[in-house]
Amino acid sequence: MTFHLFHLTHCRVYCQTSKSFVNGLRELGPQCSGDNMMEVRGAYRHTSHQGEVIETTQKSVKTKLQTFVKEDVRRFKDVRKEFERSSETLEGALARNAQAPRGKQHEVEEASHALLNARRTFRSEALDYVLEINVIEAKKKTDILMAMLSLMEAQAQFFQLGHQSLSELDDYRRKLNEEHTQFVLNSAREKRDMEQRHAAVKKKDVSYDDSIMDFNADAANGIAMEGYLYKRASNAFKTWTQSDLHVFPVRSQDQPTVVVEDLRLCTVKPSSENERRFCFEVVSPSKCCLLQADSERQQQAWISAVQNSIASAFQERREDPHSPRQRCSSMSTSTLASGGGGGGADQESEGYKALEEVQAIPGNRQCCDCGEPGPDWASINLGITLCIVCSGIHRSLGVHFSKVRSLTLDSWEPELIKLMCELGNTVINRIYEARIDEITIKKPHPSSPRGDKESWIKSKYVEKKFIQKLPETGRNPPLRRSSARRNRAATQERTVQRPPLKPKPNRATLPRVTGEINCLLPSDVDEEEEDLSGLHPGALLYRSAALQNFPVMADALAHGADVNWVNVAEESSTPLIQAVSANALAACEFLLQNSANVNQVDSNGRGPLHHATILGHTGLVCLFLKRGADYNARDKNQKDPITIAVDNANMKRLMRNVNSDETYQDIFRDFSHMASNNPEKLKRRSADPKS
Repeated sequence: MTFHLFHLTHCRVYCQTSKSFVNGLRELGPQCSGDNMMEVRGAYRHTSHQGEVIETTQKSVKTKLQTFVKEDVRRFKDVRKEFERSSETLEGALARNAQAPRGKQHEVEEASHALLNARRTFRSEALDYVLEINVIEAKKKTDILMAMLSLMEAQAQFFQLGHQSLSELDDYRRKLNEEHTQFVLNSAREKRDMEQRHAAVKKKDVSYDDSIMDFNADAANGIAMEGYLYKRASNAFKTWTQSDLHVFPVRSQDQPTVVVEDLRLCTVKPSSENERRFCFEVVSPSKCCLLQADSERQQQAWISAVQNSIASAFQERREDPHSPRQRCSSMSTSTLASGGGGGGADQESEGYKALEEVQAIPGNRQCCDCGEPGPDWASINLGITLCIVCSGIHRSLGVHFSKVRSLTLDSWEPELIKLMCELGNTVINRIYEARIDEITIKKPHPSSPRGDKESWIKSKYVEKKFIQKLPETGRNPPLRRSSARRNRAATQERTVQRPPLKPKPNRATLPRVTGEINCLLPSDVDEEEEDLSGLHPGALLYRSAALQNFPVMADALAHGADVNWVNVAEESSTPLIQAVSANALAACEFLLQNSANVNQVDSNGRGPLHHATILGHTGLVCLFLKRGADYNARDKNQKDPITIAVDNANMKRLMRNVNSDETYQDIFRDFSHMASNNPEKLKRRSADPKS
């Protein structure tokens, strides 16, 4: 009995656990309704039947056992008590019968009679007790065994049903096993790919945030560029907060939803006056929004995005696509007028003049890289014009490769326009595409995919695959003579009087390499020949800067010349100082745009600003001050540029107003125009710089 009760207790626990398991499967089913692999099939409903079977069987067995215990076992206990009572009575009668005295016949008869009755009752109760024992044993073997057999039969039927149901799932289980195997393989493959990407990301340069996407005017959601920038508040505390900003290109009649008003009335420019780095301003007629990026590359990307959006807005609203005058006028007016300088009509004329002068250079009416007509973007350190697609690719290369500026949306200083007119697409392509016929690489055309253009531009300017390679040292081919030809008239009609070189570089002090340098100028111009055969690229840049030969300067830079190369044999002079000696404003601008150090000094402690002040080149003084030259730097004689300029009123005025705001800008603007258009007015003879 104890064993059977123990078995029922465990069956009850098993039943409850099975119910919980079935309920868990039912709750899991809706969560995996979309996954075929994790689908809970209807066949598992049979699992819930097990609980019902066990519960029903338990009740049946329990009822039978309770009846057996309450009725049969209780009656057995009552009979046993009667048997025990008759047994005690018999023992008492036997004791009294043995104690009866022989002399008292009356007591002997009573004891004998009582003993006889006790024996008769004991035998009757003993027979009843034996009968009940036999009945109990019989019922224990029949009723309890029948209950257990019923339980086993119910369990057998349930498991037979379960076996039949699971047999029907053989195909499903086989398919599930195959899917599981494939899932394990895919998981292992994805894990391997993820580990490889993880390793690649660890090696990746994190100096640039890839979350900032490139400008995309055709984005599906209408957002050309988005990301987080710091925006300075307009309250009294001038606090900075991080804001989520988007650039939307203007389409049809839709109103732009940006930080400022209509982008067609705005201009964007870097902000160098703020203490924070990487700042730029979006200027509208009503307000100025100051923003800050995380890096210089992000700053340039945002400036480009806003400029491209402005260009897209004007391009879509342009009525006559063949009228560059109308396009330039509208763009220049809206952009330059909001910049805060001069009159609108004058700035419109200047913007149109810049576009016309730059596009008048041979080859500049087509994009330098893909040939698309009417380019209105330029790379100012390369001196080329670009279409809007190629300009975006150039901007992604970084400012150390290409500095992109809009010909219509940005303001152009006179010296920058003069620099652009000295070079041009034809000259630069003769340098960077010198070996294109030998390599037989197909140049992209205007309709080429952006990827093809990007690959071409990187090969051309970053890897420099197409330039004429210099011969390796040690081969010693025969030395051939070449000439550096200086175009006196450049691309303008006026003739500029240039002062004699002071001092003229000593040819014996310049290092050489064997080979030939192609100077890339047409033969029908007035030219002065100078032997530059076999010069080292740095020395070639040094000499061509003094000769104001821009094609040779560009060629030297393309071949890896150090823009800050030092000629130790000539007082540690640099190409920038040589350009100052020749009063070459455009050459100085070219070197500065290519990262020349405006404060690098020679062996006498004199930088470009010292030399420009000594030689009386006011235009160059203005240029260097705008580029951050240190006007307090002293040479070996403890003289700073202000002390040297004591006899020149113009220079004193420039240097003493260098820290003021509007006055400083107005004065520099006047001197910049004068240095570019009327340099003879600023010319001043002075003593030898070494004196």
